[in-house]
Amino acid sequence: MLRNHTMMQFFEWHLPNDGNHWNRMAELAEEMKHRGIDAFWIPPSTKCITQEDNGYGIYDGYDLGEFDQKGSVRTKYGTKQELLKGIDACHEQGIRVYADVVMNHKAGADETEQFQVVEVDAGDRHEVISEPYDIEGWTRFYFPGRKGEHSEFTWHSYHFNGTDYDHATGETGIFRILGENKEWNDHVDDEFGNYDYLMFANIDYNHPEVRQEMMYWGKWFAETTSCDGYRLDAIKHINHLFIADFLAEMRREHGDDFYFVGEFWHADLAACERFLEYVDFSIDLFDVSLHYKFYEASHQGKDFDMRTMFHETLVGDYPANAVTFVDNHDSQPHEALESWVECWFKPLAYALILLRKDGYPCVFYGDYRGINGGSPKNGKKEMLDPLLDARSRFSYGEQQDYFDDSNTIGWVRFGEDLLPQSGCAVVMTNGEAGFKHMCVGDGRAGEIWYDLTGNVRETVTIDEEGCADFRVNGGSVSVYVQKTEKEL
Repeated sequence: MLRNHTMMQFFEWHLPNDGNHWNRMAELAEEMKHRGIDAFWIPPSTKCITQEDNGYGIYDGYDLGEFDQKGSVRTKYGTKQELLKGIDACHEQGIRVYADVVMNHKAGADETEQFQVVEVDAGDRHEVISEPYDIEGWTRFYFPGRKGEHSEFTWHSYHFNGTDYDHATGETGIFRILGENKEWNDHVDDEFGNYDYLMFANIDYNHPEVRQEMMYWGKWFAETTSCDGYRLDAIKHINHLFIADFLAEMRREHGDDFYFVGEFWHADLAACERFLEYVDFSIDLFDVSLHYKFYEASHQGKDFDMRTMFHETLVGDYPANAVTFVDNHDSQPHEALESWVECWFKPLAYALILLRKDGYPCVFYGDYRGINGGSPKNGKKEMLDPLLDARSRFSYGEQQDYFDDSNTIGWVRFGEDLLPQSGCAVVMTNGEAGFKHMCVGDGRAGEIWYDLTGNVRETVTIDEEGCADFRVNGGSVSVYVQKTEKEL
């Protein structure tokens, strides 16, 4: 029977460095499945430059918390054994696991090497601002703690095309590594002229040994962990042609249902479209445009035109490729892409991703369980649980929009015959209290509907034409569903 699918980003930026996150995943799997979550996006599980690293300062992709490297065996989140047990626990509950994989760069090299570079302008990476000269860079990776187990591949300066630090002088900058046929990759986002370089030692996907090694690693990781898909980090900086080949190769190895979602952090819909064309629309992307719409709406209040919410968004134009989200680890307060959606608007934003027909919604662990750090926030479990319940039980069938007012909008889901009592009416406003006259189907005449969120206490009775006035309080959302005979 068809059921809605819902993902959870199962981490936030400031999780404690206690090594227990994989254990928490196992403990919470049953509860989250009960709430309607059937996929976890988990944080990067590979050994990083330090144990405190959240996973994006990747050192060794073959160390999942198994070897004594970088000061510990475990990662911030736990050991390899705990990771595998956590994934098994998820699978027992019918929860798919999408692993966050970092393939753009490497950090924390074992030794330095001397090689020739030119410095480029940070604002235009095509503009060379120095003569060629030698630097001492951290590019030699041979993983002495692992001793060749799982892979004997070692990395040298020629496997990278950029770095940002000269150990000999202490100088920082963006240094393009020189060598035969060595340039920035052409098939990347064109911000700053060419956005191949992001951080640390930048992997050169023009190098045949690199391509072969990363294909091997991708297959090894999925086979080792039994994960169900990948969240690809920072793909606007990685050779898009390689990404297309990588998707195809992983699916040949692990099946067509091996899932991919990419972090292509760009609010410009045209840039997302160009990337999707590279990969023949064979990957989903996080809907960054919609996230920024939520951010703007939460700060503008009643001045934001709610009718425009889905204009120029991925879910609006390419719904089959859109993973919708409200916030994530990067948009948290004080983080690199800070754009935190104000708390008053969070229920509206979550209704907009959870209760509509299009998009694959992703609930943020930090919104559900709270975030730590310099600006801690309490979790919104009591707000999210009713919306998750509405998605799991009621939000099915064809959709009719009532986007006819700049402040108060609504929509109806008509339900599916195979799902008794399914169907819902959603109304929200960023302004004053009001109502929306909406029709849920003449076959529902006489039914009594109530607001599942509890924001509006009065019930409504569907009239002979299948319509009713669905009320909403100011600056809030209400989700109306049919009262069952047991509830009447």
